[in-house]
Amino acid sequence: MNRSIFLLGAFFLTIPGPVLGQETAREIVDRVDRLWRGGSSRGVIGMEIVTEHWTRSLEMEVWSLGNDYALVRVLRPRREAGTATLKADQEVWNYLPRVDRTIKLPASLMSSSWMGSHFTNDDLVKESRIIDDYDIEISFDGVRDGVDIWEFELTPKPEAPVVWGRIVEEIRKDDLMPVWVHYYDDLGDLARTVTFSEYRNMGGRLVPAVMVVTPTDKPDESTTLIYSELEFDIDIDEDFFSLQRLRQTGRE
Repeated sequence: MNRSIFLLGAFFLTIPGPVLGQETAREIVDRVDRLWRGGSSRGVIGMEIVTEHWTRSLEMEVWSLGNDYALVRVLRPRREAGTATLKADQEVWNYLPRVDRTIKLPASLMSSSWMGSHFTNDDLVKESRIIDDYDIEISFDGVRDGVDIWEFELTPKPEAPVVWGRIVEEIRKDDLMPVWVHYYDDLGDLARTVTFSEYRNMGGRLVPAVMVVTPTDKPDESTTLIYSELEFDIDIDEDFFSLQRLRQTGRE
């Protein structure tokens, strides 16, 4: 379930919650998984990064098309405005406006931090479809903290090409909105947690407008995404996600 941790174009779609017994755990999780696999979208996202030694805030404009294409342009702060990232299939390119240079990220840098956040460049390109790569079961069904939820436990199928050894996610029943997701490494240790909050209507859809990623080994650190604008089903195609557009976007 490495959905790029729902990053950059990971927009959500409201679907009426299913009733257990009418749909299996696999079908429910698949429906939720497909919420992040929409068509085209555009948004403005704030990113707040807190580390042991410094904090950083960015504002970005993001375009996406399905799972394979995303274009990100930094709007603020001014000193970094125009820095842009293009994801096209399994490749990632960066544009650096200060030197007017386009760089393709080599494999050796894919595990490096993206924009100083707790996301890696790999998070931008690696995707998996949960129902293909994981066995899924309901580990809790009931009321927790006053909310009727399902908790799902996902374990990778043998030889599935996934990063995580186990995933546990909590989903609200009434609207299929995510509450949190726990990611465990292949030793069974909790590696990071994603939490969702401030659900609101944006672009005609209900979305959790705030997402926080916290690494377990650095609990005082975090990366927070705050969605301020969202629109869906915009008129763009694969040609939009080109190196020419990357450079043009960065120079605007």
